[in-house]
Amino acid sequence: MCGITGFVNLHGAPADPALARAMIELAGHRGPDESGVYADGPCAFGHVRLSIVDVPAGQQPMATEDGRYWIVFNGEIFNHAELREEMVARGHRFRTRCDTEVILHLYREKGPDCVHAMNGQWAFAIWDARERVLFLSRDRVGIRPLFYVKTPERFIFGSEIKSILAHPDAPRRIDPRGIDDVLTIWSVVSPRTAFEGVLELPPGHSMLLSGGELRIEEYWALDYPDPSSDRTEADYAEELLALLVDATRMRFRSADVPVGAYLSGGLDSTLITGVVRRFTDAPLRTFSVVFEDAEFDESDFQRQAIDHLQVDHRQVLCSKQDIAENFPDVIWHTEQPIVRTAPTPLFLLSRLVRQHGYKVVLTGEGSDEIFGGYDIFKEAKVRRFWAQRPESRLRPLLLRRLYPYMPALQRQSDEYLRAFFRARPEDLESPFFSHLPRWELTRRVRAFYSDGMKEALSDHDTYRVIERELPPGYAHWNPFCRAQFLEAHYLLPGYLLSSQGDRMAMAHGVEGRFPFLDHRLVEFAARLPVHLKMKVLNEKYLLKKAGGDLVPPFLRTRAKQPYRAPEALSFYDPASGRARSPFVDELLSPDSLDRSGIWNPRHVQQLIDKARRGKLIGVKDGMALVSILSTQLLAAQFTERFGRMTQDAMT
Repeated sequence: MCGITGFVNLHGAPADPALARAMIELAGHRGPDESGVYADGPCAFGHVRLSIVDVPAGQQPMATEDGRYWIVFNGEIFNHAELREEMVARGHRFRTRCDTEVILHLYREKGPDCVHAMNGQWAFAIWDARERVLFLSRDRVGIRPLFYVKTPERFIFGSEIKSILAHPDAPRRIDPRGIDDVLTIWSVVSPRTAFEGVLELPPGHSMLLSGGELRIEEYWALDYPDPSSDRTEADYAEELLALLVDATRMRFRSADVPVGAYLSGGLDSTLITGVVRRFTDAPLRTFSVVFEDAEFDESDFQRQAIDHLQVDHRQVLCSKQDIAENFPDVIWHTEQPIVRTAPTPLFLLSRLVRQHGYKVVLTGEGSDEIFGGYDIFKEAKVRRFWAQRPESRLRPLLLRRLYPYMPALQRQSDEYLRAFFRARPEDLESPFFSHLPRWELTRRVRAFYSDGMKEALSDHDTYRVIERELPPGYAHWNPFCRAQFLEAHYLLPGYLLSSQGDRMAMAHGVEGRFPFLDHRLVEFAARLPVHLKMKVLNEKYLLKKAGGDLVPPFLRTRAKQPYRAPEALSFYDPASGRARSPFVDELLSPDSLDRSGIWNPRHVQQLIDKARRGKLIGVKDGMALVSILSTQLLAAQFTERFGRMTQDAMT
């Protein structure tokens, strides 16, 4: 894994390599082992390396033997050995064993179509020095980030936005629309980011810059075709296990350094660890977070999994104070607001991994999206069931059973639950039926917006933006698949693989690998009959069946517990009424709120008063506080580093 950046002067002026070096230095945490810069005519590349494959010979930027093609690459191509063998048979000659050189040869042979042959996670740029053409690509599901800016004079790109903002031609303003997207659906709506004029190359897309013109093409997309009706459950389970084993082994073998694994105590990470233990002979060290607060702690489940798998395990203890103290660093790396504190413990976890000398970890991320494991899928099924008989007194009981860990919800009336969960017949018509309760709850933070922010958003509605870009077949998919699409297309790349994934791991130079997000497994899961994903309310039914004795029996029957972390209590101690860290009072002061222009200071003060007294009510208030504080941090940190960020946007 690495960090990449670069730029092309569109009118042919020579590129300054010193500028590329200054840009890539801001992403140095992504590649602490080596760095390099290349400049050719109007193009300059910068690269920082996390040395994992062919450590002695994989330096970048890298060129073909004739010097025509140059590449900077962030990621891993897990089938690079097979691809190299095929190309050697066709006459290609290689100087290294690394996957970077494989991409170069693939591109020379196939051009932009090279991405179809690759199984991996990537963001890369290739410069054709003869034709003066730049090609960039991002992996199918958005594991690795890639951002860009195009001005009349320049095209600028990078793994992280901070590298782009280091270029003097980059715009440097917070985008109110990007902020509002995050504070509605937890993620920006690609290609928008939280910064005006800075765009994201969407997952499954490539782009070509030629003659100053930019062409972006989608090469892969999620689809949910009608499943085959002539296959047995056992047949599906056998294929699923074979795919998972192959995907895991492929990701485990593709490293010349030790590989660890996250072990949360849940089904997915335990199953991945079980596959490694069963199908490889390599030693394995596992890592996890445990919480000081028993409400969030899963250490008992982790211990059972550790005992079953007999692994060498390490854990980091996370307290509310830890979350407060590390939150500024987390936001510097997320480069967008967040609505929950959940990324912070993962930031601490990757630091633990690095402290123990590991650069690579396998994780279970992606399983819930492709197999339907989240409570939101159960919830949507129950809500749909209730909306068909809104007068029922029995059907809402199913909703209460879904959330035993939310006592405030248990106390509410059926009438309140029907309105909150949008379980009315008219709600069934919404294309976002599955996600309306979550999104509507999150976007209540709009009540705290300043007048300037509201004016800046007068012509913006995240729902309308998403509705315009839904796939042509979306309305005809099974409702369960529509919910899966919204999770996999928006939340997965925009939050889980970004703010909780790439950014938290790479903050400490750790590469995450995700066997469940092998594109073959994603496509297989999309073709499954819905009843094999969730049988009645038994989530991930086929995965549990396929896993068999690779996981301990308790995991096949245990009710899923979502990964959560303390929210408002991480920043205010109700016993003393004080903030846990000085930055909290500083950024939420009336003067600071006025300077950013995003929030109404009087309304925010009312929320703070409740937090100090320990009187915040439920998830809504907790998310509002985290949203406001993370946005204030974003504006303050990037203003301090790059200049004024918000004034032009809000006035």
